Amino acid sequence: MDKQREYLNNLRHSCAHLLAAAVIELWPDTKRAIGPAIENGFYFDFEFKNPISESDFPKIEQKMHEIVTRWKSFERHELNKEQAKKQYPNNPFKQELIDEFSQKGEKLIFYKSGDYWDLCRGGHIDHPAGGLKHFKLLSIAGAYWRGDEKNKMLTRIYGTCFPTKEELDKYLWQQEEAKKRDHRKLGKILDLWTFSDLVGSGLPLFTPKGALVRNLINKFVEDLQVKQGINQVWTPQFNKAELFKLSGHYDKYRENMFKVHSNYSKEEFYLKPMNCPQHTQIYASKPRSYKDLPIRLADFAMLYRDEKPGELLGLVRSRSFSQDDCHIFCREDQVVEEMNKALDMTKQIMDAFGFAYKYRLSVRDPHHSEKYIGDENTWKKSEKISEEILKNRKIEYFVGLGEAAFYAPKLDLIAKDSLDREWQLSTLQIDYFMPRRFKLSYVDDKGKEQTPVMLHRAILGSSERLMGILLEHHAGAFPLWLSPIQVAVLPISVKQINYSQKIKDILENYDIRSELYSENKTINAKIREATLQKIPYMAIIGDKEASKSNISNLLLEKTVFVSVRTREGKDLRMISLEKFIKILKDQIKNFS
Repeated sequence: MDKQREYLNNLRHSCAHLLAAAVIELWPDTKRAIGPAIENGFYFDFEFKNPISESDFPKIEQKMHEIVTRWKSFERHELNKEQAKKQYPNNPFKQELIDEFSQKGEKLIFYKSGDYWDLCRGGHIDHPAGGLKHFKLLSIAGAYWRGDEKNKMLTRIYGTCFPTKEELDKYLWQQEEAKKRDHRKLGKILDLWTFSDLVGSGLPLFTPKGALVRNLINKFVEDLQVKQGINQVWTPQFNKAELFKLSGHYDKYRENMFKVHSNYSKEEFYLKPMNCPQHTQIYASKPRSYKDLPIRLADFAMLYRDEKPGELLGLVRSRSFSQDDCHIFCREDQVVEEMNKALDMTKQIMDAFGFAYKYRLSVRDPHHSEKYIGDENTWKKSEKISEEILKNRKIEYFVGLGEAAFYAPKLDLIAKDSLDREWQLSTLQIDYFMPRRFKLSYVDDKGKEQTPVMLHRAILGSSERLMGILLEHHAGAFPLWLSPIQVAVLPISVKQINYSQKIKDILENYDIRSELYSENKTINAKIREATLQKIPYMAIIGDKEASKSNISNLLLEKTVFVSVRTREGKDLRMISLEKFIKILKDQIKNFS
């Protein structure tokens, strides 16, 4: 962990102590549980005698500011079991932790600031009175003790803390902006997808507009893959358990897989959570020579993973999704070249979507070898090659210990959106083990059988997940090339409807997706509706535009005029349809 991240974690953990101290002063009968630092903040779990709400936050924050002035340091104390238990005479949560730590032979460490002290393993700042100034309580939620629904439900208070007021203000602004950009809300407003209790949670249903955006994203990647000599394949949605036993998913990933029941077969089947095991069977379907390699197979088939209900989140965490999976079977001397090609394509795609990004080099945790398949030397080799590729390309990266897949290290792309939030998108993996497990082979130039290396590559990750991220990144205003409706044709009155219909037909002849607003509404109402639907352009047609146009020859776009307005409210005034179409085509070509 770098020093900046370590300090931030210590700051937030210290603030969790401060929150608990304030709560205990305000409600002395409250029982404390645990309060760790988490990403972007901290939380503390309590059992209150009477319920509290977020309306109590100002009172708690005021008390926190009052208390912290008396906190000069965090003093470390070591107690024996009996002494520790006396600190929590009626607190079953702390008593349970003390018993557990004692049985493991761990020391019972307490940290004290001012009049408050608590059982804690440490991780605090040195000068709390000076450092704990810029904090905010955020929300309340229910949380089972130790995450077990059989245990008591506690009250969890979430908060955040930063070293400076500017950082705190920026984060709070981001949180408010994120609420406005929530893709679940925008998806409903823009009529892109829906969910149904009859279909099942985590299983999105795409409307015509949503399916169009999804297909545009997929086609963009598919067209690039064709240029790289990548061949599209298609594989079944469910497969025999034996396939996943060989790949290792049965032992290492089965809890995330949906089991399929057959009325006629006693065989065990599973919905596929990824495409790699199926692609090995396409490779294995006939003999291969070194001259055939690399063999590149891509698959946009649907995948299914049994996510926990509480972890589902619209499109960014669902149970059904498609992945731009590509698996490259190559010789070892081709690995670096193929990895670089995949990284080149990734850069092209990220540039088109407008994401800044860095990479996480996800490696195995050597202290938990039971999580992985394969031998240590091969793991070291694949991790070394992966890191050298990043260094040679001068790509910014950081190491993610324990983040590797169970079969290979990963180059995970972490994209930053317009709110500076980070999302993992693409992944690239060098896999020596799965080809061995499936006994894949090719004949080398000396006539000997060799085992190919298998590269796993998914640039978008999930196209559905990317769609949700893009919605939030653009606040619902997709770039022109991705917008399901690119131009709203708005007649000012019913007199221009027939003429407007012809304008719409011309636009669609040029593959410009358009919609005619023919309802008997005011032009301001139509503009407002098109703006709320985030349609990039509005072509407004009234008597002035119609009188200037050569209506008898609508096929000559240079003689036809429209007044153009953008969704941001910019007025491009009256221009020829020919010029308007050129503006649109140039933007689409440049993915803007």
